[in-house]
Formats: sequence, C-alpha cells, structure tokens
Amino acid sequence: MKKKLSIGIAVVLILLVIGLFGAGNYFYSVAINSNSESVDLHGGGESERAVAVSSFEEEQEKEEAIKRWTEQQDFEKVEIKTEDDLTLRARYLENEEVSNKTVILAHGYKGNNEQMKGITKFYYEQGFNVLKPDARGHGKSEGDYIGYGWHDRLDMEQWVTLLIEEKQAESLYLHGFSMGASTVLMASGQDLPAEVQGIIADSSYTSVKEELSHQLTYLYDLPSFPILEVTSMITKVRAGYSFEEASALKQVEKAEVPIFFIHGAEDELVPTDMAHRLYEAASGKNRLWIVPGAKHTEGYTVAEEEYKERITQFIESVSTQ
Repeated sequence: MKKKLSIGIAVVLILLVIGLFGAGNYFYSVAINSNSESVDLHGGGESERAVAVSSFEEEQEKEEAIKRWTEQQDFEKVEIKTEDDLTLRARYLENEEVSNKTVILAHGYKGNNEQMKGITKFYYEQGFNVLKPDARGHGKSEGDYIGYGWHDRLDMEQWVTLLIEEKQAESLYLHGFSMGASTVLMASGQDLPAEVQGIIADSSYTSVKEELSHQLTYLYDLPSFPILEVTSMITKVRAGYSFEEASALKQVEKAEVPIFFIHGAEDELVPTDMAHRLYEAASGKNRLWIVPGAKHTEGYTVAEEEYKERITQFIESVSTQ
C-alpha cells in the first residue's frame, strides 16, 4: 500500500514538474522570444483623452507634417557589434547646424527606430543630433530574445561610446519610452562617461519580474508563483539573464546622472506607482512628472507643449555645456 502511494505521489510530482516547465516554455515563447507575435498587453489601449486629442483635424495635419518632415531627412545607418556577437543597427540624424548635443531615443517593447517621429523632430529643432537604435531582437537588429532593458543597458553603453568616439558628441542625453525607459534607467547604474548629462525615462517599469507578474495576473488570471520563477530559469538558460536581476529599481540606486521620470497618471500597463518607487529609489538631481489623464507613454500625446517645455527645462538645468 505504501509503495503504491509513493508511486502515486511521484507520478503527480513528475506531472507537476512537466506541467510547470511546459508553462514556463510557453510564457518564454510569448514574452521573451523576439520572433513571437505581439500580445495585447493589459492596459495597452489609448485613453479617451488621447483619442480626443488625436481626432482633432489640426492634430491629424500635424501628424502628416511630421511624417513628411521625417521622409525628407537623411538618416545615416550605423551599427555596433556586441560582446555576444550580435549586430545592432541604428539610424543617426546629424543636425544641419553643427552641434555637440546628441540624444539617444530608445523605443518600447516590439517597437523599432521608425517610431518616435514627433520627439525626433522636436530634438532636431532644438539643435540635437539624434540616434535611434533598434534594440536587440527588434527591427533590423539581430537577436532572438527580448532583453527588457537588461542586456540592452550594455548595448546602450556601446552606442554612447560610438557617439563620443566617432561623432564627437560632448553632451549626451538618453530618452526612453516604456521598455526603452527601463533600458536607459538600467544603463543609469553603469559607469557612464561624463558626456552623458541626463536621462529621461517615460513610463518605465521597476523590474522585469514585477512587470511580467503584473501582466500574468491580468492577462491569464494566474498567480506569478511558481510560473514566473520557472520562466525566469528558462530565460537564464536560453537568454542569459533572470527576471530578478533585470531591475531598473536597483540600477537607479547607483545612478549618478540626473534623471527625469515621466509617467501617465492613468497608466495600467505599467502601474503609475512604479514611477513613484523609481523616483524615491534614485538619489541626486532628479525630477518626477505624473501626467494627468495619460495612459501608457501618452504624456507627449496629451500634453505635448508642456512635455517639450519640461524636457527643455530639465536639460537646461543639468547641462554643463
């Protein structure tokens, strides 16, 4: 009888382990594999305010003007080779006016460097050169997994080096959105050169573990434990990082560069509370702006003029040039 019971328990445990690893592999393919189809994330829809703004005829005309301006620009194709032998690609726009100011724009999850057209035009008109990389596993860059900012922080350091050594950049700013915001915050904890004078993080999550746990709960109505732990183990083996270590929160604690945190007051994709926690964890000359009425990365859409003004004020306050 005891032998049968032991066998039964062993079978159940084996089935549980198989089930967990099956679930872990499934979530890896959905969330980490860069070749998977995009999923509709919880909180990813537009707010009523953003829809109202974009529906105005003058706003639509503005979008068309930005599109035409973008098509007229002569972007240079540049690339780097990472330590793990990936070729990452970016587009570089040199300002027609000689400038030593450059901004690196980091896109979000499943995005690419064709995006962020409005903010690109804004920085260019402020006299900046603009670098727009495709993150690893995105756009025209190589890579079969999504790093959620962790390995990307090292890539960001390489882009900074390229700009300093090859483009003679003397005053650098990193501006990221969503996953790109977490990328620049994770880079903030690295030993960045003095040329990096400020970071703007729009809608960053605190850590990969917390963000994926948030999405797992809402999308699948499942507890994060133990599925997320198993998926993290699989990610460590297949992609080289764990969800626990990929933390913007821990990185900003070490940051010496000034940071401007921006977040929508109605963000449900990346809870607004994460912005408060990141701001409180960081030390130094930092700012926090919670944009009323904005959902995820909607600050520029719903409050464009104030967004531009606040960025300009932040850059002026931290610039040493």
